[in-house]
Amino acid sequence: MPRLSLVIPCYNEARSLPLLVERCAKLVAAGDIEVVLVDNGSSDDSPAVLAALLADRRGVRSIRVPVNRGYGHGILEGLRAAHGTILGWTHADLQTDPMDALAGLALFDRFGPDVFVKGKRYGRPLGDRLFTAGMSAFETALLGKPLSDINAQPTMFPAPFLATWKQPPLDFSLDLYVYYTALRAGLRARRFPVLFGERAHGTSHWNVDWAAKRKFIRRTVDFSLKLKRDLRRTPT
Repeated sequence: MPRLSLVIPCYNEARSLPLLVERCAKLVAAGDIEVVLVDNGSSDDSPAVLAALLADRRGVRSIRVPVNRGYGHGILEGLRAAHGTILGWTHADLQTDPMDALAGLALFDRFGPDVFVKGKRYGRPLGDRLFTAGMSAFETALLGKPLSDINAQPTMFPAPFLATWKQPPLDFSLDLYVYYTALRAGLRARRFPVLFGERAHGTSHWNVDWAAKRKFIRRTVDFSLKLKRDLRRTPT
């Protein structure tokens, strides 16, 4: 059983996959780690590219989700297929490096198993930082827990925590749900800095312009209100 299983959902990332697999192989070589790449209903050449790249790889494997039902759904499928005592996920676009997970593991070594670990991004444009700060302030005020840089990666936690999730969302709200649920469960949040760079290839599937941000805000606010209603009915 590996110590860490790192899940990486991939949607139409065929051009990024060679570099991503290279970075994942380096991560696996650095410790007792497996990487689960989730082909999340891609419509490009991702299945063939993954099959070729992973044919002789140890510690890096892939699963296929036939139909894309959302970012969160892809992550959940990967987590269910994982075997590590610590579970986590990060993004496939290489704006953050899969190797960042090693710094996350060091926090488990330092603080023990009952922690919730997330990166904290630096190097982002001012507009994105202001957007994140505003959303963090809103969620903190609404949910009554200190929530900052909610969509930062990687996200890492002890494997038993996964079994406590109740109807997690299938979209980008998964980051918020898991962060908030971890704090409610008494896991101590530990953050560490991660460089947020340019995408290796392609463009973001949601962070395109302010119209896309408004749509993201609307979905997030709707989910946050539901989260407050549902989880606060449940005793910690």
